[in-house]
Amino acid sequence: MDLLDSAIRVAASGLNAESTRLRIVSENIANADSTSNIPGGDPYQRKLVTFGAELDRATQATKVSVESIGRDEAAFRIEYDPSNPAADDKGYVKFPNVNVLVEMADMRDANRSYQANLQVLKQARDLISMTIDLMRAR
Repeated sequence: MDLLDSAIRVAASGLNAESTRLRIVSENIANADSTSNIPGGDPYQRKLVTFGAELDRATQATKVSVESIGRDEAAFRIEYDPSNPAADDKGYVKFPNVNVLVEMADMRDANRSYQANLQVLKQARDLISMTIDLMRAR
C-alpha cells in the first residue's frame, strides 16, 4: 500500500502542477491581443511556469512542484497603428509577446500530462479496490 500511496501523491502533485500550467497558458491566450491602458506603455507580458522537484519525506518519492511563475523577456510585437489609443507619439503600438500557436501547443502538452497523471490515480484507485476485495474474500 505504501507504493500505491506514493504513486497517488506523485500523480496528485503532477495534476496540481499541470493545472497551474493550464491556467497560465489560458491567461496568456486570453491576453494575446491586449494593449497598454496608457499610450506607449507596455502590454501584457507572457508568463512562464517553471517546475521543480520536491522530495515527499513521508513516502521518499520525488514529486513535481511549481517552482516559479515568471515573465518571458522576449520582445513585444510592434505594429504601426496611430489610431490606437495605446499608440506612442510615433504611432506604434506594443502588443504582447504571446504566440497563440506556441500557447496552444503548450496547452496540448499540459493537457496530455494532466490526463496521464489522472490515469495513474485511476489505476491506483482500482488496485486499492482490488486489494480490498481480495482481503474480504479470505
